[in-house]
Order: sequence, then C-alpha cells, then structure tokens
Amino acid sequence: MRATNHPSGIDERQDIPRASRIVVKVGSSSLTTLNGGISEEALSNLVDRLSAVSTAGTQLILVSSGAIAAGLAPLNLGRRPRDLATQQAAASVGQGLLMAKYTQAFAAHGVTVGQVLLTADDLIRRQQYANAFRALNRLLALGVVPIVNENDTVATHEIRFGDNDRLAALVAHLVKADALMLLSDVDAVYDAPPNDGGVRISRVDSNADLETVSIGSTGGAGLGTGGMATKVEAATMSAESGIPALVTSTANAAAALAGQDVGTWFSARGGRRSTRMLWLAHLAATQGRLLLDAGAVRAVASGVASLLPAGITGLHGSFEAGDAVEITDAKGTVIARGLVNYSSEELPQMLGRSTHELAQDLGTQYERAVVHVDDLVVV
Repeated sequence: MRATNHPSGIDERQDIPRASRIVVKVGSSSLTTLNGGISEEALSNLVDRLSAVSTAGTQLILVSSGAIAAGLAPLNLGRRPRDLATQQAAASVGQGLLMAKYTQAFAAHGVTVGQVLLTADDLIRRQQYANAFRALNRLLALGVVPIVNENDTVATHEIRFGDNDRLAALVAHLVKADALMLLSDVDAVYDAPPNDGGVRISRVDSNADLETVSIGSTGGAGLGTGGMATKVEAATMSAESGIPALVTSTANAAAALAGQDVGTWFSARGGRRSTRMLWLAHLAATQGRLLLDAGAVRAVASGVASLLPAGITGLHGSFEAGDAVEITDAKGTVIARGLVNYSSEELPQMLGRSTHELAQDLGTQYERAVVHVDDLVVV
C-alpha cells in the first residue's frame, strides 16, 4: 500500500532528498564509547553526512542524545546512574562537552549550530509550545542547525519524555517537518532477531504490519534509554500524525538521506494531530481508568462524542480534575485516553446518571461532560 496525498509531498523514502525540512535523531550508542566518552570519529562521521545535506539546502533539526553518557567519564562514573539527581549532574557536565564537539565539527563545514533544550512542558503547554516553535523556526531561517535535547538537568520523572525518540517525534510535529529519521546502532526493524534469521521489514503502512513482530524493550549498546520498541512507538506516533518516519542505523545515514532502500519506512497516515493530543495518546501518565457500558464505548470510539456520566459503570485509581485517565470497555480494554473534569472522589455519585439529573440534584457545575471530546483521543 502506498501513502498518498501527504501535505509535504514526501510519500516514499526516495523522496527524502527533496525534503525541505527533516528531523534527525541520533542515539547515545551511536555517539559514545562504551566507557561513556564521546567518540569523536563517530560524531565527525555523522556531522559530515548531515552537513552535506544542510549545505545543499535542506533544513535540518538534530535531536541528539549523549549528554548523560558524555558526562560519565568526567565525573568518574563507571556506568549510567539510576537516580535522577546523578543523571541530572551528568547531563549538566556532558551537555556542554557534547555541544562543544558538535560546534567544532559542524564549523569545519561552515555550518552554525544552536543548542535547544526542551522539557515535556515546552511541547504540551500552549505558551511554551509557541515559544519553542518560534525559536526553532527563527534558527532555521537564519541557516542554523538546531541541536535539540531533553533538558535532563531540570526534568523530573513526572515530566520527562523518557527518551529522545519520542522527543524527536514531537519536535518533527512542532516544526512541521517533511520526515523524521531515527538513527541508532540497529539498521532496521526485523520480524525476529537478525541472529535468529529475522527478515528486515522494509515498510510499515499500518499497525497490522507489526502484529506478528516481537520487538524487545531494549537493544543496542548499554548507554542509551531507548531500544527498538521506543523507536517503533515514536515512528508510529509520527506516521499517525501525518509525518513519515525512517528507522535505520547511523552507519546508513548517508544512504538514508539519499533516499536509498535502507531501514524501515513508516508511511504517513491520517491527519496531523495537535501536539497536545499526541502527548495525551502516547506520553501522558494516566492516574486512573473509567469503565464504560457498551453504548458509551461506541460513542467514545466514534471520536466525535464526549464521555458523559450516564455511560460510566465504574472507576479505578485516585485522580484529580485535569488528570489524564484511561477509558476502557467492560473487559478493561483501553479504547481512549482523556483529561477528566472531575476527581475520583466526585465521580462515584455521578455514575449512570444524566447530566440533567445531576444538575438538578447537585448544581449546574455538574452539567459538563466527564471527558470533553476536545480532551479525548481514541487509541
């Protein structure tokens, strides 16, 4: 199946050389040595390939991991720390080292780079989102290659992207990129481990193409946080929001940027969602779940109806108004996620009742939906 009518005109991997704007993400394992230092050779080879594309006129945004890994050796840390405070310290030290290397390597090709550090809040809150969009667009207009990373020094567990694959998908959406390229030390998605005779999956046109694939949660070297599972999730997130994605190895970067048949191509499908809806569908930490009857399941699954209290049969978890919750059928299968308008303490008295009845008994403030359609995404 061939994707068609993509707004950017980038429907297939061979179209990549004529893309106007590409987001490229590179993982820690592609940039650092096993003891945590930056591999200058690996970084230089990547920059050589990206600079050629940049100087040819394609706008590039590089989402680069490696800050925490780069900070390990200077801090005499033998491995990636598990506690958040030490991760933040390593990121603080490593980010400067990483940017210094990038600045030097790109400058050798006459390309200027700029550092952009983002948190999840920057891409889900309207004002910060607008600021991030404006800053990145201006850098690109000035001929600068923005180098983006999660702001690990100040991020908390509650507001983290979790890995730069998801960050890259959101950045691609933010800047309205023509394509997303996820580079690591694995050359493609396979239907089974390559060492066990697995075959490369050349393209993915729908989730059905991955139904029989077993993808582990980790892969590659040990310094990064995102394995193949997160790359597939990020590529799917991008494709479902209208931006095609390619998953391949850093060694294949030149071939991929030239539009050659390498890696796994996730064709664009569906319209572009708002970043808030992408966050809700893929990143939001849910605080509870709401169980629905069959009629409410059909209404919510349509994607055009709000969730009303009459269709809710039960709830689990502790949550406040404004929290993200899962919305399930009677068997517990998640059909949607949404931002709830009532707390878990308020809802029990409302279950199964009409908004008209609730307004009469409890006040007009109970006339609103439990989850408004504008704050709901079908998954």
